[in-house]
Amino acid sequence: MQIPTFSQDIQIVHHDFASEIEVGLLAHSPFISPKFLYDPLGSHLFTAITLLPEYYPTNTEKNIFTQYQDQITAAVGIGGTLIDLGAGNCQKAESFFDSLKPSHYLAIDFSAEYLHNALVNLEEKYPHIKMQCIGMDFSRHLNIPHSIATNKRTFFYPGSSIGNFLSSEALELLRQIKSQSNDGGLLIGVDLMKEDSVLMAAYDDPLKVTAAFNLNILRSINSHLGSNFKVEQFRHKVKINHTDNRVELYLEVLEDLTVSWPGYSKEFKAGDLIHTEHSHKYTVESIKQLLKNAGFEKTHIWTDPKDYFAVIYAQ
Repeated sequence: MQIPTFSQDIQIVHHDFASEIEVGLLAHSPFISPKFLYDPLGSHLFTAITLLPEYYPTNTEKNIFTQYQDQITAAVGIGGTLIDLGAGNCQKAESFFDSLKPSHYLAIDFSAEYLHNALVNLEEKYPHIKMQCIGMDFSRHLNIPHSIATNKRTFFYPGSSIGNFLSSEALELLRQIKSQSNDGGLLIGVDLMKEDSVLMAAYDDPLKVTAAFNLNILRSINSHLGSNFKVEQFRHKVKINHTDNRVELYLEVLEDLTVSWPGYSKEFKAGDLIHTEHSHKYTVESIKQLLKNAGFEKTHIWTDPKDYFAVIYAQ
């Protein structure tokens, strides 16, 4: 069996993640980048979240993929290279292998260990597809290796992960995708704004899987920083920001405490919040405008009957 090529982006190898985390924790309004949610355990927890009935994005997007697969295939075209951003367990991309028939699959994710294990299993099922994976922090810079064919590149960015970026950051990422897609395009999933009750159920589920996912970031930070965060001293908190059309995730401090790590310490008071994630919601018109601003001139759009979610192919 051919083992898929694995590489670690040089930016991850040499980036000082400890310093990046310190800047966030020591800020007046503390924050942790959401990419640190996706360590190996966090990646598994997020997969569990996608199985929850309250978490509508995964099933809604999947239903759109299934219902409109022929139209999506016609718009995207077959063959070429499928570049999966934030690939996770690679299952969403796999659902298109038979219809899009890529000759090459490149999976990219921040959690390199989780990604590699997923791709080894996938290669057994599709030995005719050349597979590669890269551990990459594309939230800072997307850099597709020169070894990847430049013709017919289809970037695949499902799950509305674009919502984790501020509008300026999302625009920059989309511009980088456009500049490297050449004669291909972008197949992207986008969450649409909806009523608060649906959003709250999705981001604060009764089983508290999302809470565990959010709290696990503290363990991830401990491993990067050498800090002594204790999960039991925090709780998961969700806010809906209507001004900026987004769901916001925080960790709320339950008691006065001091967290320390080599060379630094940080005092927290009960009720203080550490921001961990934004999840921006779009309208069809606002995402179309964002894609246009990034250089995409043509869009095909598919939505569900409730207009909860949109799948877009942009060129």
